[in-house]
Amino acid sequence: MSSSVSPLAPKNVPDMPVIAGIRLATAEAGIRYKNRTDVLLAVMDKGTTVAGVFTKSKCPSAPVEWCRAKLKGGVSSKKGLARALVVNSGNANAFTGKTGRASTALTAKIAAKAVGCSESEIFLASTGVIGEPLDATKFDGVLGRLAETAEPGDYLAAAKAIMTTDTFPKVATATVKLGKAKVTINGMAKGAGMIAPDMATMLSFIFTDAPIAPAALQALLKAGVEDTFNAVTIDGDTSTSDTLLAFATGAAAEHGAPKISRASDPRLKAFVKAFNQVLANLSEQVARDGEGARKLVEITVEGAKTKASARRIAMSIANSPLVKTAIAGEDANWGRVVMAVGKAGEPADRDKLSISFNGIRVARNGARDPSYDEVQVSEAMKAPEIAILVSLGLGKGRDRVLTCDLTKEYVAINGDYRS
Repeated sequence: MSSSVSPLAPKNVPDMPVIAGIRLATAEAGIRYKNRTDVLLAVMDKGTTVAGVFTKSKCPSAPVEWCRAKLKGGVSSKKGLARALVVNSGNANAFTGKTGRASTALTAKIAAKAVGCSESEIFLASTGVIGEPLDATKFDGVLGRLAETAEPGDYLAAAKAIMTTDTFPKVATATVKLGKAKVTINGMAKGAGMIAPDMATMLSFIFTDAPIAPAALQALLKAGVEDTFNAVTIDGDTSTSDTLLAFATGAAAEHGAPKISRASDPRLKAFVKAFNQVLANLSEQVARDGEGARKLVEITVEGAKTKASARRIAMSIANSPLVKTAIAGEDANWGRVVMAVGKAGEPADRDKLSISFNGIRVARNGARDPSYDEVQVSEAMKAPEIAILVSLGLGKGRDRVLTCDLTKEYVAINGDYRS
């Protein structure tokens, strides 16, 4: 966790409403950090449904494997139900072999005893250093105290407890009508480096009082990440620990919210929009907190053959160290964008290509724009937010991704990460 807050951090932190059926508590368990909270316990009322998406890394963490197994149900009759979430920072519990699996089992056992539920209703997430064993005995006693003291409401404290190299806690909220009831969606996330998701990013948790069945919630989550968390990259490196979980307590049913069993239910239209807005808000905050970042970068590719092709080209640009360092140096080096488009392996025609930086066209039809003004463009590149538009002129495919610049501070943070 950095001592200085990113200059791209949101200016205002939203007031996070209480959600019926959710209680939160944090503590210092001494996992790795000193004098800061590093464990979060979220306790959910009986009947809370859960959905999740996870990293596609072939080297997933032990908590990722635990959650996947619980969502698939196995031999449990509790499939799709959750009573508690335990998150620790400072140790990813990844690449830890049998020791890692044993620590997740012990953590779940301790949490289940503390909350009074089945171990199959416990969900886990860990973030931090890879390859170091996680001493789950440190949770013994701590989780019991947290279960007793957990209260509705303090999402900001919860978000702080799960931070690693983040410079600010990331929270978002939305309120929307579902049937006759007002329902709330609260979310938190952590992530600043090792961000190139293929499902979600690092750790993120969404809570709502809407009554949504597990299958419907899973479908909403899977669809919602595609243009939010899946459209963010910091450094092109996919984490072993990426976890995004959504919990729905169903408490709003008492106030007239209809019970939803299908994601296609037309009554969900406004809810889905608000749900996706929370995901989008959190994913943008991750981009704003990229390790060492000084500029938020939006890359839009239009005129591609397909949306999928536009996404791959946009990611090629966003993950290019040459593009990102040019932006850090406030240099409108559109030649590096041309390079990234060309290497993406997607349909592109050099002589139809146009590029703009912050609304100023710098290249057109495969050459420098005739009206190109170095002074004008250089001034535009000083802005904290940079928008790059690439027009391919081949079709109707369009997509947008978020990233940040690549600075010396990124190297410093990661060069000393385990020190």
